[in-house]
Amino acid sequence: MIRIVTDSTCDLPEAELARYQVHVVPIIIAFGTESYREGVTIDPPTFYRRIEEEGMLPTTSQPSPGDFAEAYRALAAEGADTILSLHVTGKLSGTCQSAEMAAEMVKDVVQVHVFDSLAGSAALGYMVLEAARMAEEGAEAATILSRLEAIRRRVHFLLTLQDLRFAQMSGRVGRLQGALASLLNVKPIIYLEDGLLDVAERVRTRKRAVDRMIEMMKERVGTSLPVRLAVVHAEAPEEAQRLMERALQTFNAQESFLEDLAISLAVHFGPGTLGLIAYPV
Repeated sequence: MIRIVTDSTCDLPEAELARYQVHVVPIIIAFGTESYREGVTIDPPTFYRRIEEEGMLPTTSQPSPGDFAEAYRALAAEGADTILSLHVTGKLSGTCQSAEMAAEMVKDVVQVHVFDSLAGSAALGYMVLEAARMAEEGAEAATILSRLEAIRRRVHFLLTLQDLRFAQMSGRVGRLQGALASLLNVKPIIYLEDGLLDVAERVRTRKRAVDRMIEMMKERVGTSLPVRLAVVHAEAPEEAQRLMERALQTFNAQESFLEDLAISLAVHFGPGTLGLIAYPV
C-alpha cells in the first residue's frame, strides 16, 4: 500500500487531505524562543495577531528528521509498504533534506521516496492530490513519480505582494531579496522557476499587478487547453475571490480551488499576498 506524506506548506483544502488520508508534517514557526507546529499549535489568526502586536517576524525551520521518521513509522504500522514524501522546494528550505535523512533512518521498515516539488503552496498541493488519487487507483510508485515530474515541469506559479517589508526581511527568498531592496511604491509580480523565486515585472498599482498576473498566465497556459488552477492568498479573501472569478472566466479550468497561503510561506511574503497557480492537465 502506498501512502502520501507532505509538509504544511502544501496549500490543499483540508477536505482533500482528509479524503486521501495525506499525512502532513508541520513546519516549525518560532517567535523568539517559542516554537510552534504550523496548523497544530498555531493557527493563522494567532500568527498574524502576534506579528502585529510584537512588530517582529517569526522564523521558520524545517521539521526534524525525527519528525519525519515518526510519521513514516506510523504509516508503516498502518500497513504502508511504500511512502511518497512530497515537499516544498529544496532550494529554499531544508525540508527535503530532513525527509531524505528520515528515509534512510527507516529504510529497514518502509520504502520512502522523497520528491522535491521545486515549488510549494498549491503547486505542491496539486502534486499531492494527483499522487494520492493515483495511489488510490492502484498505480505503482514509479508511475506516480513520473507523473509528478511532468507536473513539476509544467506548473506555473505567480505571486504579487502588497507589503514588501516581509520579503525584504526574510532570509528565505533567495535572489528575490536583492531585487526587492530597491523597489519603492511598486507592486512586484514574482514567479517561481526551477525552485527559485524572482521578480518578473514591476507595476505601479495593485489592479495592474492582478491584471498582469492573468495576462502572464495566459501566455503560459493559454485559454483553451484544460488546466488545473488555484488561487492562494494571505489575509486577502475578497481580492482572492475576485481573482478566482476572473481566472475561471479566462481559463479552461478542469479543477480549481481557493485556499489560504500557508503561514510558513506568508511570513516571507506578508499579508495581502495573492497567488495564481496553473498547469495543463
